[in-house]
Amino acid sequence: MEKEIKDKIKEIIEIPILRKNMELVDLEWRREKGGWVLRIFIDKPGGVTVGDCAKISEIVSKILDKEDLIHHSYVLEVSSPGIERPLVKKEDYERFKGEKAKITLKTPISGRKNFTGIILGIKENLVQMEVEGKNWEFSLDNIKKANLQPEIKFK
Repeated sequence: MEKEIKDKIKEIIEIPILRKNMELVDLEWRREKGGWVLRIFIDKPGGVTVGDCAKISEIVSKILDKEDLIHHSYVLEVSSPGIERPLVKKEDYERFKGEKAKITLKTPISGRKNFTGIILGIKENLVQMEVEGKNWEFSLDNIKKANLQPEIKFK
């Protein structure tokens, strides 16, 4: 049931967010200690502002009220994806080529599920990554979770 709601929400809010020159990166629909939370992550070149988040929150709230998909109380949160941005779409792997990322697989390869390395790109549905000096390919279907892992350098 939760996945159905999540998919339907994504379907109805993605275009209105794009019309504001922003990208729907991901969304979470989950029950937490205080109740249900709908967490929406947005981005745009140069990053999002608090004002962007407020604008999208207002738009999404109106859409969800009109569509009446959620029949109980919930909290709506809109934010940037953060420094460890999730890699969700196929295009993300091309966009963040050359960046450090961590990938967690559904099914292990060579006895491993977790890989941290440099994204080399994507060919068809295979994510290419250099990990510890070795090149790996991961099927998009086998990726459980992927996030950027930027290195912060201090002077």
